[in-house]
Amino acid sequence: MIDTVLFDLDGTIIDTNELIISSFQHVMGGWEHSAPWTREQIIPHMGGTLEQQMRTFSGQEEVSEYVKGYRAYNDIHHEAMVRPFPHVIEVVEALHQAGIVMGVVTTKIRPSTLKVLERFDLLNYMKTIVTVTDVTNPKPHAEPVLKAMTELGADPAKTLMVGDSPVDIQSAQNAGALSAGVAWSLKGETILNGYGPDHMLHDMRDLLKLIRIETGRS
Repeated sequence: MIDTVLFDLDGTIIDTNELIISSFQHVMGGWEHSAPWTREQIIPHMGGTLEQQMRTFSGQEEVSEYVKGYRAYNDIHHEAMVRPFPHVIEVVEALHQAGIVMGVVTTKIRPSTLKVLERFDLLNYMKTIVTVTDVTNPKPHAEPVLKAMTELGADPAKTLMVGDSPVDIQSAQNAGALSAGVAWSLKGETILNGYGPDHMLHDMRDLLKLIRIETGRS
């Protein structure tokens, strides 16, 4: 009986994929003596923290200037390049009407998380928001999912974490919660299945079917 659903943000309910890739390529284009990274090389690293990804791409430990440049470009192009994935709004509304408690667990920082949730009128549905700046250990560590469940008073056995990245599945598993991958992940369904999620969503509306099965709602 699932009564709580936690969502990753980027690549799961909000399509920021092309914005993220173009932001990385913009910043990396300014690196001297570095071959350009292709989208195929970038995608496997998406889902971790921005700092982790920048260290991987740059080969440097100090990446604050790269992060600053990424966020500046990202902010300028955010409005034109970001949108919810199909059926997200209707599914979130339906879950709310069914009494399902929802939250967001993301590796984004809080200001940009709130910005995108407010833009698409999703903020009021989310009873907890755990960002990378709210934890010591980001996903795949259990801490982000555990923090969200603690704030909601949720039972791990009745909590489902939905995400597009292996780190989402691992964080849920490490916290003792259920996990669901999304087949529209840029990483691909096969990659996500390799991490053993409890469920795989091929359409956001599959979540409604899953909740009905688990809760007996019609």
